[in-house]
Amino acid sequence: MTRAGCTLCEKAGALLAGLADEFGFELLCTDVDAAAAAGDPSLRAEYGDLLPVVLLDGVQHSYWEVDEPRLREDLGTRRAGA
Repeated sequence: MTRAGCTLCEKAGALLAGLADEFGFELLCTDVDAAAAAGDPSLRAEYGDLLPVVLLDGVQHSYWEVDEPRLREDLGTRRAGA
């Protein structure tokens, strides 16, 4: 979850893009404000004060910054189980 103009979101996005290349997952970014403008305010209500928010398999993994060591471990475990 992200927001346009958020420097923390941009930093997290760059890190996640590199991890996506390394681990082979699809990175999806959802702008909570754009979703609200399109008629779905629920994401902004839930995540708006925590951005950026990283979800892994639909579950909140980290917020405000990427917990890279934990995310690497979880991605490795996820890949090993696949």
